[in-house]
Parts: sequence; C-alpha cells; structure tokens
Amino acid sequence: MINRIVVLLISLCFLTTGYASNPIKGKIKVLIVDGQNNHTVWPKSTIMMKQYLEETGLFTVDIARTKYLNNSEENKSWLGYANVPEGIEGKPKTDPDFSPKFSKYDVVISNFGWRAASWPEKTKLAFEKYIEKGGGFVSVHAADNSFPEWAAYNEMIAIGGWGGRTEKDGPYLYVDKDNKVKRDYSPGKGGTHGKREAFPITIFDTEHPITKGMPKVWMHAPDECYAFLRGPAKNVAILATAVSTKKKPELEQKEPVALVVKYGKGRVFHTPLGHDTTSFECVGFITLLKRGVEWAATNKVTQTELPEDFPTAEKTSLRPFVLPK
Repeated sequence: MINRIVVLLISLCFLTTGYASNPIKGKIKVLIVDGQNNHTVWPKSTIMMKQYLEETGLFTVDIARTKYLNNSEENKSWLGYANVPEGIEGKPKTDPDFSPKFSKYDVVISNFGWRAASWPEKTKLAFEKYIEKGGGFVSVHAADNSFPEWAAYNEMIAIGGWGGRTEKDGPYLYVDKDNKVKRDYSPGKGGTHGKREAFPITIFDTEHPITKGMPKVWMHAPDECYAFLRGPAKNVAILATAVSTKKKPELEQKEPVALVVKYGKGRVFHTPLGHDTTSFECVGFITLLKRGVEWAATNKVTQTELPEDFPTAEKTSLRPFVLPK
C-alpha cells in the first residue's frame, strides 16, 4: 500500500511539473479582430499589438479577419503576418462568415474603425453573450467609431464618435474644470480631433491597476486627441485624460484617453489613443495596452514595473518597431 502511495505521489509531481513548464498553458489567450478601418495603418498596427503582447511572455495572440477588407492597400505587406486567409479589398461589406469563437479567448481586441460594415447578427449576439458572461474586451482608437447602431456595443465602449452619433446616443463625457467627471447632455455631434501632435497625458485614477505607478503626467507621442465623445456612459471610470485643442482653453475640460467599463460580468478597457505607427511606438501607449489587455482578461495587472524608457512629463519616448528575425 505504501509503495502504491509513493508511486502515486511521484506521478502527480511529474504531472504538475509538466503542466507548469508548458509554454502555452496558463497564458492569457487574446484574439484581435480586424479587417475594415478608416485608418490605413491597421494591417501593421494589428501585428504591432500582437508582438507587444507576446513579447511579455504572458499572452498568446490569434487574429480573426473579415473576408472583405477596407483600406488595406497602403500597408498590405503586413497582411500576411496575421496568418489568416487572404481577403478581398474594396468598400466596407459585411462578411456573413465572420464568426470568431470568442469563448476560446480571455480577451478580444478590436482594430476595426469608422464605417466598418456591421458584423452578422449571430456574431453580434455571440459577442454580447461572451462579454456579459465575463469575457474581456479592448477598444483601440477608431474602434470607438465603429457600429453606431449597435446598442450593446456602444454600452461596452461607453462613449464613441462619428458615425452619426449625437445627443440621441447619450451624453458627452469629460472631466470638468473642478476635476469632476461630467456627463453633458448638450446637443451636438459626437467626435472630433485636432492635428496630430505630442500632448501630455494626466493620470486621473492613480490607484487603478492599469495606471498605478505611472507618473502623474507624461508626454504621449504625436497622436490624435479625440474630443466630444459621447454615448451611454454607463458603468464607466476614467483612468487618464488629455486636453483637446478643439475646446476653448477657458473651459478647462479634459478628454478621456483611457477608461474602463463594466458590461455584465465582463471588463472593457477603452483607449482612444493609437492613430498611426508613431503613436503605437510610444512607450506610454505600449504600457497602457499591455496592462489594459491583462486587466480586461484577468481583473488584475502583474506588469507593475514601469519600463526604464517610460516617457516623462517633458519628453516623449518611442521604440521603433521591428519584427523579430
């Protein structure tokens, strides 16, 4: 009997060791969805996000892409790195076969954009169910321009722009001159931005796992600062802000550039940052992305150590993106 127990214990030790040493098991499973975006950088920015996440050793990343592509020509050399079937370039068009198995993943990142064609109804319902039951979602830059008529999606992102969004879709959301979160029900269109330029990011919530430990103010690389974003603005918390040149300085209003949303049991990280390659190479943006994806997937952040090249309040910091050999 004793010999059998010893053998059993040894076997369990080997099984446990084998599980822990498996390089895939235990990693956070990420799905990036893309295919149609008004920003021509999207084939490259998808690969940039995939590499940024996988180089941490915490994530494995797959890509699901619509068969019908839009604005892929300028960066078509990057399409092949996604390891998905070749698509068809043209005007935005619904892909009836676009049906990712969301339940296989801990978190989904959207790299869609303005005027992206609607997903099939069954896919939209599957995505809603996935988030409601506890799935994670990350909206990057123009993903908050997408799907203005999809009510559940707009609740997930809390606020968005363009696509005919107006007061019918909900209030503007910003931080006012008294440093209070404001829901402004004034009439008007949703979404605008000034010219691309470097601008300071101010951490509004210094205790959230995504932003904890970051400098109170740091310079973001040249990017678009979205303003006048509006939507349901439910169950949302603002993590970081920036000042838009599209608003009068005397208003002293600050725009959300990083926010988190609760949808059912699911967690959403939303950043309007990330217009092009330059903004994606910002070390501050890269850090926000890595932390935001981990939090949306797990409700915690283990990547607590800031990189040595993190931007300061006076100076931006960029890492030129290079694919591994």
